[in-house]
Amino acid sequence: MPANKNALIRYKTIDNCLRNPYRLWTLEDLVDACSDALYEMEGITKGVSVRTVQGDIQVMRSDKLGYNAPIEVYDHKYYRYADRDYSIFNMPMSEGDIELLREAVDMLRQLEDFDQFNEMSDVVSRLQEKLSITHQGNKPIVNFDNVPDLRGLRLLSPLYNHIAKRQTLRIMYQSFNARKPQEFILFPYLLKEFRNRWFLFGSRAKDMVLFNFPLDRIVSVETVDDVPYCDNPDFDSEHFFDDVIGVSKNINNKPSVLTFWANREQSQYIITKPLHPSQKLLERHEDRSCTFQIEVVQNFELFSVLMSYGPGLKLLSPPKAVKYISQKLHAAAREYDD
Repeated sequence: MPANKNALIRYKTIDNCLRNPYRLWTLEDLVDACSDALYEMEGITKGVSVRTVQGDIQVMRSDKLGYNAPIEVYDHKYYRYADRDYSIFNMPMSEGDIELLREAVDMLRQLEDFDQFNEMSDVVSRLQEKLSITHQGNKPIVNFDNVPDLRGLRLLSPLYNHIAKRQTLRIMYQSFNARKPQEFILFPYLLKEFRNRWFLFGSRAKDMVLFNFPLDRIVSVETVDDVPYCDNPDFDSEHFFDDVIGVSKNINNKPSVLTFWANREQSQYIITKPLHPSQKLLERHEDRSCTFQIEVVQNFELFSVLMSYGPGLKLLSPPKAVKYISQKLHAAAREYDD
């Protein structure tokens, strides 16, 4: 049962009151204390009802939040902790709680490339020390793919800020095949990660054509003050990638229905880890191979994923995509023949 911020303030206030043995606390006293705390911390002036505080006491007494607070009423009027040393903040952590925190620490560590999370990084370090992850030599229980010293990571935080502030940018970009960088005046919209590589999505100012730039190929970034920032109404960062595998997609790209067969071994993996959320199982065959269907935009990343299964997967339709993959696989085979 999640508790909102105001409820947590009330729980803390009630806890502070009941830990003070030198004062007699009636229900009305606890109501007044909670009202004062909410006004002081949140500026809430309407106060707290008796029924709300009674509900808070019931929650604190129960196991809903794990408190099991020993709150008792004596002389038919006053509230106190039966155990004078009790506090809701002295609760010991279970092994399960500790393991969950360790996982969370490992996951939060993945955000260190963003300057915006510097303060959180300090918190994570303190948590890490408290949990003795490093001092006791405990091995991490969550491990993420990462590429050390990947070019372009230094641009993550600046680009994050430019997008948040809606600033027009001058991007100097040099592709692998270009001899020198090319200039783009860009309205930046989104940072996206795919297979340990980061990409910047934005519209070119002169014609609103959508581009994506791998950060490791961006030479420089600077703001442009004389070109007003403009949104692209056709780019919805929340749903733009719903029908795509990877990052290669233009606004005008439409998804295609692709049907493919997978052998018995690969079918087990593809069923448990679908290639795409649109994946459907069309047929199970007697040899336990399967035929599947997905509806996605055709791009380089899609074909790379399909070919990565080798002889365990065969694309059945559409014909042009089948021909493309067939040509690529035959070319690869010829390299081994030579």
